[in-house]
Amino acid sequence: MERAQSSFSQVRKSMSASGVTSGPRADRVMRWLLDGDPAIRWQVLRDLVQTAERTVDRERRRVAHDGWGARLLAKQDPEGTWAGGQASDGGLYSPKWISTTYTMLMLRDFGLLPRTRQARRACKLLLDGGLQQDGGINYGLWAKWTGRSETCVTGMALSVLSYFEYEDSRLDTIANHLLEQQMPDGGWNCQRSNGATHASVHTTINVLEALRFYELHCGREVREVRAAQRRGREFLLVHRLFRSHRTGQIIKPVFTRFSFPPRWHYDILRALDYFQAVNAPGDPRLAEAIDIVHSSQQKDGRWSLEHAYKGRTYFELERLGAPSRWNTLRALRVLRWWDRVA
Repeated sequence: MERAQSSFSQVRKSMSASGVTSGPRADRVMRWLLDGDPAIRWQVLRDLVQTAERTVDRERRRVAHDGWGARLLAKQDPEGTWAGGQASDGGLYSPKWISTTYTMLMLRDFGLLPRTRQARRACKLLLDGGLQQDGGINYGLWAKWTGRSETCVTGMALSVLSYFEYEDSRLDTIANHLLEQQMPDGGWNCQRSNGATHASVHTTINVLEALRFYELHCGREVREVRAAQRRGREFLLVHRLFRSHRTGQIIKPVFTRFSFPPRWHYDILRALDYFQAVNAPGDPRLAEAIDIVHSSQQKDGRWSLEHAYKGRTYFELERLGAPSRWNTLRALRVLRWWDRVA
């Protein structure tokens, strides 16, 4: 198995640019990352080592056949869902976190190739079973009775459908619905229909990720989608990612503790990973969040899994409190981006 061991001069340069001192510690961290699951390895090769594209692609193809990705694909029901017989919605959204929606989110984060047949089959079920009269997505009996969508769920569904390049004109309908749901402060809130007047960071990050994947893979309404993302990022920037814009107090301490997978939840590392993914400008209002990422690094150069959300899972990716390849990978690429743009 190719580990890119011959490119450690590139590794040292990359780690130094990421804010991690080059040398033996940097080499150990990189070797540790490259010893991980294929879902980790291909992203390390692309984002930190910057190795040849063919090497990255070869490693990425392994996601469907080895490790975490293969284990999740093996759990798919004959009908194309996950946990299909365990919930009234046929396993489309519940139970958490083993339903079709949350499994597909993980496969997206793993980097499963978009044209994977099993994922495409699940996309059809998520779209057919979730599209509501208002143009958004929701699941379950309440959605059937009311025909109303839920903005967080809509964002998660659109991100999955767009990432897996599912070709259907209804994706434009969903994207337009999310554009219409953007609030005056620039963010989104799934409780807007219930009277909310201020956006939610949880809903906002889900929608921002969705619009990014829609822009990349669907290519429609690009000007409007980019403008909506800029306003959404400004909403987060006004809050310095985790502080009240009124009092300056931390909104919730959990926002500064790094989780993976995040499910529908927000934290500053997830937000910063979105900012780096779109190569956003280095706004000084991000500096405090960047400092938290720096300060969370352990003495051995790694980041730990600081928080996990309770619920059913098919298997444990990483142990709470232990060194986390997911958090280390994301932190390093965020710091690398920040060093470049700041």
